[in-house]
Amino acid sequence: MSETIAPDVIAPDVIATDVLVIGAGPVGIFAVFELGLLDMRCHLVDILDRPGGQCAELYPEKPIYDIPGYPIVGAQELVEKLMEQARPFSPVFHYSQMVETVARLPEGGFAVTTDLGTLFHAKVVVIAAGGGSFQPKRPPVPGIEAYEGTSVFYAVRRMEAFRDQDVLIVGGGDSALDWTLNLQPIARRVTLMHRRDEFRAAPHSVEQMRHLVAEGRLDLVLGQVTGLSGADGHLSGVHVKLNDGSARTIQATRMLPFFGLTMKLGPIADWGLNLHENLIPVDTEKFETSEPGIFAVGDINTYPGKLKLILSGFHEVALMAQAAKRIVAPGQRIVFQYTTSSTSLQKKLGVS
Repeated sequence: MSETIAPDVIAPDVIATDVLVIGAGPVGIFAVFELGLLDMRCHLVDILDRPGGQCAELYPEKPIYDIPGYPIVGAQELVEKLMEQARPFSPVFHYSQMVETVARLPEGGFAVTTDLGTLFHAKVVVIAAGGGSFQPKRPPVPGIEAYEGTSVFYAVRRMEAFRDQDVLIVGGGDSALDWTLNLQPIARRVTLMHRRDEFRAAPHSVEQMRHLVAEGRLDLVLGQVTGLSGADGHLSGVHVKLNDGSARTIQATRMLPFFGLTMKLGPIADWGLNLHENLIPVDTEKFETSEPGIFAVGDINTYPGKLKLILSGFHEVALMAQAAKRIVAPGQRIVFQYTTSSTSLQKKLGVS
């Protein structure tokens, strides 16, 4: 077994790992499994606040029919199964942040930084970012840009930033309901606003929300945001048009609009990779990019005959892992084994 670099801090604020996986969707999570079978340790970075990528964020209850062995499986259920499968290899997830720069280290490998300042040293980088990074949709509210990053946020990165604040959360999906419930205990007051009294979130979350409203511990407003009040980026009130046609101003010092997400290539475009129509060309032997040591799997890559299917991404990951091993442990003989018959692989998986 090769000596892997433990994910400990080797210098101030530097995290060392064998492989850094960019993207924690189904293909990125399965990469942990395939790399783990070959004794490679992984850290994963994702712009979302949970694993699952598009499956978890855009259609968690959508049925999928073309995963081998599952005549039908819900998108969120698939993510949960993949997380369970990856668990024996103890992956470390870094959520709510986006990789900004990737640079080669003089001694080999890569220095990778995120927009939160997290710094990794990785021998291999695997881009499993789907169609790119999720970017929040900005609501059509005049002057909202002046408040972004100070009073208006599209994700919760530090809950403490909302403590003792008057928080307005706008939306009706899982993110809106989840943060309504999570922030309610620490905020001075939380108001949830949606354009209608129907929600796309998990029924249990909706039930909890309505219970808090009934107890007077949470405000629910049906309407739409029309404007903002404040100064120097500090929000004081949100102007709302209610469904009955009337208008009011809601006292708010923080606003979280959850209007959905769009896909953008983002900083990947600046990493020096060859690109084709915002996709990353790869070979079909290793799924390596134009930069040795950087691989791309899943919907982010392109090659002749490419099919944008989750199961295609799983195949790409299996071949990528074999090539990554040769970089992480150069000169080490790779013995191909089957999980059904290899006692050493079964031991890694905790199979008795």
